[in-house]
Amino acid sequence: MNTARIGVLSVAIVAGGIAAYLASGTDDKKPAAVEPVAQLPTVDVLVARSDIPLGQTVKPGDMQWQNWPAATASSTFIRRNERPDAANQIAGSIARSPFIQGEPIREQKLVKAEGSGFMAAILPSGMRAISTEISPETGAGGFILPNDRVDVILSKREKNPDRTDGGPDIVNSEIILSNVRVLAIDQAPKEKDGQNAVVGKTVTLELKPEQAETLARARQSGTLTLALRSIADAKDNKIEDHAPRRGETVAVIRYGILSQATAQK
Repeated sequence: MNTARIGVLSVAIVAGGIAAYLASGTDDKKPAAVEPVAQLPTVDVLVARSDIPLGQTVKPGDMQWQNWPAATASSTFIRRNERPDAANQIAGSIARSPFIQGEPIREQKLVKAEGSGFMAAILPSGMRAISTEISPETGAGGFILPNDRVDVILSKREKNPDRTDGGPDIVNSEIILSNVRVLAIDQAPKEKDGQNAVVGKTVTLELKPEQAETLARARQSGTLTLALRSIADAKDNKIEDHAPRRGETVAVIRYGILSQATAQK
Protein backbone atom coordinates (compact mmCIF):
# COMPACT_ATOMS: atom_id res chain seq x y z
CA MET A 1 0.00 0.00 0.00
CA ASN A 2 1.53 3.28 -1.02
CA THR A 3 1.97 6.29 1.19
CA ALA A 4 -0.94 8.32 -0.35
CA ARG A 5 -3.52 5.64 0.40
CA ILE A 6 -2.27 5.29 3.96
CA GLY A 7 -2.60 9.07 4.45
CA VAL A 8 -6.18 9.14 3.14
CA LEU A 9 -7.18 6.21 5.35
CA SER A 10 -5.65 7.88 8.40
CA VAL A 11 -7.55 11.13 7.75
CA ALA A 12 -10.84 9.21 7.37
CA ILE A 13 -10.31 7.34 10.64
CA VAL A 14 -9.53 10.56 12.52
CA ALA A 15 -12.57 12.35 11.03
CA GLY A 16 -14.83 9.46 11.96
CA GLY A 17 -13.57 9.50 15.52
CA ILE A 18 -14.19 13.22 15.85
CA ALA A 19 -17.73 12.88 14.49
CA ALA A 20 -18.49 10.04 16.93
CA TYR A 21 -17.20 12.13 19.81
CA LEU A 22 -19.29 15.13 18.87
CA ALA A 23 -22.39 12.98 18.47
CA SER A 24 -21.96 11.40 21.87
CA GLY A 25 -21.51 14.87 23.40
CA THR A 26 -24.82 16.21 22.05
CA ASP A 27 -26.72 13.26 23.53
CA ASP A 28 -25.70 14.37 27.00
CA LYS A 29 -27.14 17.87 26.56
CA LYS A 30 -30.58 18.55 28.06
CA PRO A 31 -33.23 20.21 25.85
CA ALA A 32 -33.76 23.90 26.44
CA ALA A 33 -36.63 24.68 28.80
CA VAL A 34 -39.82 25.98 27.09
CA GLU A 35 -41.03 29.28 28.46
CA PRO A 36 -44.64 28.99 29.72
CA VAL A 37 -47.21 31.01 27.72
CA ALA A 38 -48.77 33.77 29.78
CA GLN A 39 -52.52 33.24 30.27
CA LEU A 40 -54.62 36.41 29.85
CA PRO A 41 -57.32 36.91 32.49
CA THR A 42 -60.79 36.25 31.10
CA VAL A 43 -64.38 36.76 32.18
CA ASP A 44 -67.65 35.08 31.16
CA VAL A 45 -69.82 37.50 29.14
CA LEU A 46 -73.44 37.02 28.05
CA VAL A 47 -73.66 36.95 24.23
CA ALA A 48 -76.25 36.17 21.57
CA ARG A 49 -76.35 32.44 20.75
CA SER A 50 -77.73 33.26 17.29
CA ASP A 51 -78.88 36.35 15.40
CA ILE A 52 -81.59 38.32 17.22
CA PRO A 53 -83.51 40.57 14.80
CA LEU A 54 -85.13 43.90 15.60
CA GLY A 55 -88.40 43.48 17.49
CA GLN A 56 -87.83 39.88 18.59
CA THR A 57 -88.72 38.94 22.15
CA VAL A 58 -85.55 37.56 23.73
CA LYS A 59 -85.72 34.12 25.35
CA PRO A 60 -83.14 32.50 27.67
CA GLY A 61 -82.19 30.08 24.88
CA ASP A 62 -81.21 33.01 22.65
CA MET A 63 -78.24 33.80 24.92
CA GLN A 64 -75.18 31.99 26.27
CA TRP A 65 -72.07 32.65 28.36
CA GLN A 66 -68.83 33.06 26.45
CA ASN A 67 -65.22 33.49 27.60
CA TRP A 68 -64.02 37.02 26.91
CA PRO A 69 -60.65 38.76 27.54
CA ALA A 70 -61.13 40.80 30.69
CA ALA A 71 -59.04 43.68 29.35
CA THR A 72 -61.40 44.23 26.41
CA ALA A 73 -64.70 43.56 28.19
CA SER A 74 -66.69 46.80 28.24
CA SER A 75 -68.41 47.95 31.40
CA THR A 76 -71.72 47.64 29.49
CA PHE A 77 -71.25 43.88 29.05
CA ILE A 78 -73.13 41.53 31.36
CA ARG A 79 -70.67 39.44 33.40
CA ARG A 80 -71.41 36.07 34.92
CA ASN A 81 -69.59 36.79 38.18
CA GLU A 82 -71.79 39.83 38.74
CA ARG A 83 -75.15 38.57 37.41
CA PRO A 84 -75.22 34.77 37.13
CA ASP A 85 -78.99 34.73 36.49
CA ALA A 86 -78.93 37.53 33.88
CA ALA A 87 -80.36 35.37 31.06
CA ASN A 88 -83.56 34.73 33.01
CA GLN A 89 -83.76 38.36 34.13
CA ILE A 90 -83.50 39.67 30.57
CA ALA A 91 -85.89 37.11 29.09
CA GLY A 92 -89.05 38.77 27.78
CA SER A 93 -87.30 41.95 26.67
CA ILE A 94 -87.67 43.21 23.10
CA ALA A 95 -84.65 43.91 20.91
CA ARG A 96 -84.81 47.57 19.90
CA SER A 97 -81.69 47.00 17.77
CA PRO A 98 -80.57 43.74 16.14
CA PHE A 99 -77.84 41.51 17.62
CA ILE A 100 -75.55 39.29 15.54
CA GLN A 101 -74.38 35.87 16.69
CA GLY A 102 -71.64 36.17 19.32
CA GLU A 103 -72.33 39.85 20.02
CA PRO A 104 -72.36 40.76 23.74
CA ILE A 105 -75.82 41.45 25.10
CA ARG A 106 -76.20 45.07 26.20
CA GLU A 107 -79.31 46.24 27.98
CA GLN A 108 -79.18 49.57 26.12
CA LYS A 109 -80.34 47.65 23.04
CA LEU A 110 -83.22 45.97 24.90
CA VAL A 111 -86.49 47.27 26.28
CA LYS A 112 -89.11 45.77 28.56
CA ALA A 113 -92.49 46.03 26.86
CA GLU A 114 -94.49 45.50 30.07
CA GLY A 115 -97.70 44.92 28.14
CA SER A 116 -97.20 47.70 25.59
CA GLY A 117 -97.06 47.16 21.85
CA PHE A 118 -93.83 46.77 19.93
CA MET A 119 -93.78 50.28 18.47
CA ALA A 120 -94.40 51.93 21.84
CA ALA A 121 -91.62 49.81 23.31
CA ILE A 122 -88.94 50.80 20.79
CA LEU A 123 -89.93 54.47 20.49
CA PRO A 124 -87.36 56.70 22.25
CA SER A 125 -88.52 58.77 25.20
CA GLY A 126 -90.14 62.05 24.18
CA MET A 127 -90.70 61.00 20.56
CA ARG A 128 -93.94 60.27 18.74
CA ALA A 129 -94.82 57.83 15.95
CA ILE A 130 -97.09 59.31 13.29
CA SER A 131 -98.12 57.83 9.97
CA THR A 132 -98.99 59.36 6.63
CA GLU A 133 -99.98 57.99 3.25
CA ILE A 134 -97.37 57.52 0.53
CA SER A 135 -97.22 56.12 -2.97
CA PRO A 136 -94.36 55.03 -5.25
CA GLU A 137 -94.31 58.60 -6.58
CA THR A 138 -94.13 60.27 -3.16
CA GLY A 139 -92.02 57.60 -1.44
CA ALA A 140 -88.86 57.62 -3.57
CA GLY A 141 -90.12 54.82 -5.79
CA GLY A 142 -90.24 52.35 -2.90
CA PHE A 143 -86.51 52.64 -2.09
CA ILE A 144 -87.11 54.04 1.39
CA LEU A 145 -86.70 51.35 4.05
CA PRO A 146 -87.25 51.30 7.83
CA ASN A 147 -84.50 53.14 9.72
CA ASP A 148 -83.66 55.38 6.74
CA ARG A 149 -83.55 59.15 7.14
CA VAL A 150 -85.79 61.39 5.05
CA ASP A 151 -86.88 64.98 4.51
CA VAL A 152 -90.61 65.70 4.22
CA ILE A 153 -91.59 68.07 1.41
CA LEU A 154 -94.97 69.81 1.20
CA SER A 155 -96.19 70.78 -2.27
CA LYS A 156 -99.14 73.17 -2.57
CA ARG A 157 -100.98 74.37 -5.66
CA GLU A 158 -101.76 78.10 -5.50
CA LYS A 159 -103.42 80.48 -7.88
CA ASN A 160 -101.15 82.62 -10.00
CA PRO A 161 -101.84 86.23 -9.02
CA ASP A 162 -100.40 87.44 -12.34
CA ARG A 163 -102.47 85.06 -14.44
CA THR A 164 -104.48 86.95 -17.04
CA ASP A 165 -104.63 84.47 -19.88
CA GLY A 166 -105.79 81.30 -18.12
CA GLY A 167 -102.29 80.01 -17.45
CA PRO A 168 -101.57 77.20 -14.97
CA ASP A 169 -101.53 77.61 -11.21
CA ILE A 170 -98.25 77.86 -9.32
CA VAL A 171 -96.99 74.80 -7.38
CA ASN A 172 -94.79 75.70 -4.42
CA SER A 173 -92.72 73.13 -2.56
CA GLU A 174 -90.98 73.50 0.77
CA ILE A 175 -89.17 71.20 3.19
CA ILE A 176 -91.22 71.15 6.39
CA LEU A 177 -89.32 68.40 8.24
CA SER A 178 -85.68 67.48 7.88
CA ASN A 179 -83.68 64.41 8.90
CA VAL A 180 -86.48 62.32 10.42
CA ARG A 181 -86.24 58.58 10.92
CA VAL A 182 -88.54 56.09 9.21
CA LEU A 183 -89.88 53.63 11.77
CA ALA A 184 -91.90 51.40 9.46
CA ILE A 185 -93.31 51.00 5.97
CA ASP A 186 -96.92 49.80 6.25
CA GLN A 187 -96.61 47.41 9.23
CA ALA A 188 -93.02 46.29 8.53
CA PRO A 189 -90.62 47.84 11.07
CA LYS A 190 -87.57 46.18 9.49
CA GLU A 191 -86.09 45.09 6.20
CA LYS A 192 -87.06 41.54 5.21
CA ASP A 193 -84.96 39.00 3.32
CA GLY A 194 -82.40 41.57 2.21
CA GLN A 195 -84.88 43.39 -0.05
CA ASN A 196 -83.78 46.78 -1.34
CA ALA A 197 -87.21 48.23 -2.11
CA VAL A 198 -90.55 48.29 -0.30
CA VAL A 199 -93.63 49.66 -2.06
CA GLY A 200 -96.06 50.57 0.71
CA LYS A 201 -99.08 52.78 1.22
CA THR A 202 -98.23 54.12 4.68
CA VAL A 203 -95.02 55.33 6.30
CA THR A 204 -94.54 55.78 10.05
CA LEU A 205 -92.11 58.50 11.09
CA GLU A 206 -90.36 59.21 14.39
CA LEU A 207 -91.10 62.83 15.27
CA LYS A 208 -90.94 65.30 18.13
CA PRO A 209 -94.36 66.50 19.36
CA GLU A 210 -94.09 69.84 17.54
CA GLN A 211 -93.01 68.04 14.35
CA ALA A 212 -96.03 65.75 14.62
CA GLU A 213 -98.29 68.84 14.71
CA THR A 214 -96.55 70.26 11.65
CA LEU A 215 -97.07 67.04 9.73
CA ALA A 216 -100.73 66.77 10.74
CA ARG A 217 -101.43 70.30 9.46
CA ALA A 218 -99.47 69.75 6.26
CA ARG A 219 -101.48 66.65 5.33
CA GLN A 220 -104.58 68.84 5.01
CA SER A 221 -102.99 71.52 2.86
CA GLY A 222 -101.13 69.75 0.09
CA THR A 223 -99.20 66.72 -1.12
CA LEU A 224 -96.40 65.25 0.99
CA THR A 225 -93.28 63.77 -0.60
CA LEU A 226 -90.42 61.95 1.14
CA ALA A 227 -86.89 62.74 0.02
CA LEU A 228 -84.42 60.01 0.91
CA ARG A 229 -81.21 61.21 2.56
CA SER A 230 -77.83 59.64 1.82
CA ILE A 231 -76.31 57.29 4.38
CA ALA A 232 -73.01 59.07 3.71
CA ASP A 233 -74.42 62.14 5.48
CA ALA A 234 -74.60 60.21 8.73
CA LYS A 235 -71.15 58.65 8.26
CA ASP A 236 -69.60 62.05 7.59
CA ASN A 237 -71.59 63.73 10.40
CA LYS A 238 -73.22 66.04 7.85
CA ILE A 239 -76.80 65.51 9.00
CA GLU A 240 -78.38 68.59 10.56
CA ASP A 241 -81.42 68.63 12.80
CA HIS A 242 -82.93 71.74 11.24
CA ALA A 243 -84.53 72.16 7.85
CA PRO A 244 -82.33 73.26 4.95
CA ARG A 245 -81.97 76.99 4.31
CA ARG A 246 -83.91 78.85 1.67
CA GLY A 247 -82.65 77.99 -1.78
CA GLU A 248 -81.04 74.67 -0.75
CA THR A 249 -82.05 71.74 -2.94
CA VAL A 250 -82.69 68.09 -2.12
CA ALA A 251 -83.08 65.09 -4.39
CA VAL A 252 -86.59 63.77 -4.99
CA ILE A 253 -87.54 60.69 -7.02
CA ARG A 254 -90.84 60.93 -8.89
CA TYR A 255 -91.92 58.17 -11.28
CA GLY A 256 -88.34 56.91 -11.21
CA ILE A 257 -86.99 60.29 -12.42
CA LEU A 258 -84.54 62.26 -10.28
CA SER A 259 -85.66 65.85 -9.71
CA GLN A 260 -85.05 68.58 -7.16
CA ALA A 261 -87.12 70.52 -4.68
CA THR A 262 -86.09 73.90 -3.30
CA ALA A 263 -86.51 74.89 0.33
CA GLN A 264 -88.68 78.00 0.69
CA LYS A 265 -87.78 78.87 4.27
